[in-house]
Amino acid sequence: MSGATITDAVRVGRMPWSGLLALFSAAFAAVMTELLPAGLLPRMAQALEVTEGRAGFLVTAYAVASTLSAIPVTALLRGLPRRPVLVSALTGFALFNAVTGVSPSYAVTFGARVLAGVMGGILWAMLVGYAARMVPVERRGRAIAIVSAGITVALCAGIPAGAALASAFGWRAAFLGLAVVAVALVGWVLWKVPGFPGEAAATRVPLRRVAVLPGVRTILGVTVLVLVGHQAMYTYLAPFVAFAGFGGTSLVLLVFGAGTVAGIWITGAVIDRHSRVTLVAALGVVAGAMAALALFGGLGWALLGAVALWGAAFGGVPTLLQTALVNASGAGNADVATSMQTTVYNAGIAAGSLAGGLVLEGAGAGALPWTSLPLVAAALAIVVAARRHAFPAPD
Repeated sequence: MSGATITDAVRVGRMPWSGLLALFSAAFAAVMTELLPAGLLPRMAQALEVTEGRAGFLVTAYAVASTLSAIPVTALLRGLPRRPVLVSALTGFALFNAVTGVSPSYAVTFGARVLAGVMGGILWAMLVGYAARMVPVERRGRAIAIVSAGITVALCAGIPAGAALASAFGWRAAFLGLAVVAVALVGWVLWKVPGFPGEAAATRVPLRRVAVLPGVRTILGVTVLVLVGHQAMYTYLAPFVAFAGFGGTSLVLLVFGAGTVAGIWITGAVIDRHSRVTLVAALGVVAGAMAALALFGGLGWALLGAVALWGAAFGGVPTLLQTALVNASGAGNADVATSMQTTVYNAGIAAGSLAGGLVLEGAGAGALPWTSLPLVAAALAIVVAARRHAFPAPD
């Protein structure tokens, strides 16, 4: 789709579905690359001759690299045309997932995960801003929801499918499959995603000015709290399921992902009218699910029910937080603000997977929900209190 076609679509209010679905698929590939080890920890740990806690640090490595690279690399690349940068990030995913798939050692795998994390930092800093530029202002929330749905589909279908593929053909086949998906995405982006110019030096807003806009720091703080709490539990869901005495991690992951489908659908329907109350409700349900896992996780029906609610509630949270940040920062500062959110988002993933690994090896899997619960509750309290700028209440 050409730039002129996109301009015409924006002018008449149409949705550029082909381009948005390509960005949706890029989000899918990024989440798969980042979180697939969470469903493969026992197999990867055995093959690489490390403990499950150290295997979980492969998620940490990716997240730390994304955290450290998102802002400086985004700032460095702001002047370049957007589509070649997007294609380069997807090419990096293809290369480093292939390396992970054939890696002979933990050290090589760890290095590939670090470099893949840099690609992830670049990609996540671009996607929301890209989607926002492809649609009229009144469709911005829906466009962000479409792209963010790639997260939902990855959690719902991708991670369970990767775990099933690993069960049938080995965990290396799952990463090699991801490399093939990334190669296909490069072609799709070149075919259907419009090219946009980079930012002229004279028009670039300094990072520090965006960071101090009212509400921005509050949203970033809530983001990191939510992700630490979520990831401390999600990264080590397989050991928790084993601790609970439930038979299949793949089924639990599928239930979680299926729950997110309802969550993202509801979010897309109400985000432009009821974003604050939706976020409050979602965080409240996540906190309740963590409490249920802590108290009743040993019961099969309670485990599946809590995971389903957790997935449904968490499914729309990334979209709600991204939209809140774009609204607080302004559309013109979306790329810069999103690079900051990418940093804190991945800082939360890194801290969560690290904290969860330490808790797992120290207190055991049963302590994981108790680790997540107070963090999610703190995020909920901040959202409730931040009624003016970050998460404004309707007039």
